[in-house]
Amino acid sequence: MKSNRPVALVTGSSSGIGAATACLFAQRGWNVVINFAHSADAAEKVAATCREHGTEALVQQGNVAEDSDCRALAQAAETQWGRIDALVNNAGTTRFCAHDNLEGLSAQDFQDIYAVNTIGAYQMVRAVAPMMQAAATGSVVNVASIAGVKGFGSSIAYAASKGALITMTKSLARALGPAIRVNAVCPGFVRGSWLAEGMGEARYQAMIEHLEAKTPLGRVCTPEDVADAIVYFTTGAAVVTGETLLLDGGTHLGRL
Repeated sequence: MKSNRPVALVTGSSSGIGAATACLFAQRGWNVVINFAHSADAAEKVAATCREHGTEALVQQGNVAEDSDCRALAQAAETQWGRIDALVNNAGTTRFCAHDNLEGLSAQDFQDIYAVNTIGAYQMVRAVAPMMQAAATGSVVNVASIAGVKGFGSSIAYAASKGALITMTKSLARALGPAIRVNAVCPGFVRGSWLAEGMGEARYQAMIEHLEAKTPLGRVCTPEDVADAIVYFTTGAAVVTGETLLLDGGTHLGRL
């Protein structure tokens, strides 16, 4: 039976940006699919928080690098609620490597990162597109990165994968309109355990201090900041598609 509530499928939503996005959708009255690759307990905690808002949450394991998992995620939402109104391609991975260390990345590193960050997003769009097209409405938001615009970030492979995701956003927006809108958000430095663990605590804190001192807005993103933009693209941007929104406190501008 088709749900009366809209449904959002958020990949990589057991923590960070994905978790914040799922919870914000739930606050707005949406049912949500919580996806995780490895962290089942964390995903269940996010689902419990979503349910506190009186909506339903479905927890579904899946690795977006596997096409069969992507199709299973879409099928789970269709079986549960008969609809998918929004897809948020948030699942992502990286390998931390200084950009001038050209020997630090292998071909396999590139393939592994692209498999999740770029190919996984494509496979998820392909999996949900028939349902969205049949309803003649739908929104996809790809979580890219300022790294894909400026060419910096955790590694060259990561920046390249996010640049490809930004380009793919434009291609999909052309291909899937008018039934489906496709946009991208590009967070800059985002507070949270993902970067703290990847960079090391000392470097992580030093980067926050640097950005707060040198960027126009004097602050860095939180997962909630990014979630706000994702939900805006989904619910408040009816004539917007193929766009890329930078969420970096003005990092791309610098400060005189």
